[in-house]
Amino acid sequence: METQKREYDFKNVIQLDGTSDSTRKFMANVFMWMFVALGISAAFSYVFSHDQSLLQLLFDPATGRNTTLGTITIFAPLAFVLVMSFGINKIAYPVLLVLFIAFSAIMGISLSYIFLIYTSSLISTVFLTTSLVFGVMAVAGYTTHQDLTGFGAILRMALIGIIIASVVNMFMRSEQLQYIVSYIGVAVFVGLTAYDVQRLKRIGEGIEYGDASASKIAIMGALTLYLDFINLFLMLLRVFGGRRR
Repeated sequence: METQKREYDFKNVIQLDGTSDSTRKFMANVFMWMFVALGISAAFSYVFSHDQSLLQLLFDPATGRNTTLGTITIFAPLAFVLVMSFGINKIAYPVLLVLFIAFSAIMGISLSYIFLIYTSSLISTVFLTTSLVFGVMAVAGYTTHQDLTGFGAILRMALIGIIIASVVNMFMRSEQLQYIVSYIGVAVFVGLTAYDVQRLKRIGEGIEYGDASASKIAIMGALTLYLDFINLFLMLLRVFGGRRR
């Protein structure tokens, strides 16, 4: 899922009043929608992975391959991300919110596959670990006075490298390369969490300007942090390994 992480351009956003209260409200709104998205994804992932009739809509056990619907489900989240990011200034807020919720649901369905590969106990452990690491880095990004802009540029370049390596490994099927990419991916998404939180905080402080509404920017900010969390979770899951059978 690391290919679904997308860098958003927040240069064209509205100026908020710059008070600490407005910043806290903006960030609270961002995290609220992020948690809503994670909850929706977790619910759909659990339901589809534990209901054989639903799972067979995505995966054909006879052939060991994805069904047409399963293939669409895997790539659909990326399409949602592209539509929301490129259409943010044209899409009305209610529509953007519906797209965000639909994206969360479809993303959850696509994540149901991990229950076929990893044990439930491992998934739970890695999820808790991801939550702890994400929380620590989010606090670090929010409280640090050091400008992470330059650091973020390096992380974006590293992310491009991870995407390219992941695509190449789809053909090579190298387990060693997968582990290398996973370890680097953990470091990249840990850093991106702090960077993205700081960037969103600056938006809340009114440092950046433009014509998009704060509510729409909060949704896109939630999407950014959601993708940071999910990709960090998947990278850690690969690092810890541990198959069900």
